Amino acid sequence: MQAKEILDLIRSFSKGKSLPIKEAYELFNQATNDGKNMQSYSILLNRAIESILDTKEQSAIDSLFSKGGTILEKEQIKGIEDFELIAFIVIKAKNA
Repeated sequence: MQAKEILDLIRSFSKGKSLPIKEAYELFNQATNDGKNMQSYSILLNRAIESILDTKEQSAIDSLFSKGGTILEKEQIKGIEDFELIAFIVIKAKNA
């Protein structure tokens, strides 16, 4: 819900760095069995996509009642199959 702030933080943390933070990826690899067990992150990704879909649907409904109405697209995003994961970043509290 705070995408701009998160992106700003990522940019500031990444500035001047060309390599990943070893402690971070070691903890991630340990927690996910070197990426073989991504179930908890898959659940979070599904929730994020559901939130996007809910927001998009609400925006379309709201626009129906605004001046000028709306034109609903024929090719709307319908579900997770309409997304492709190309990269991800995990943001966790230091003590989590």
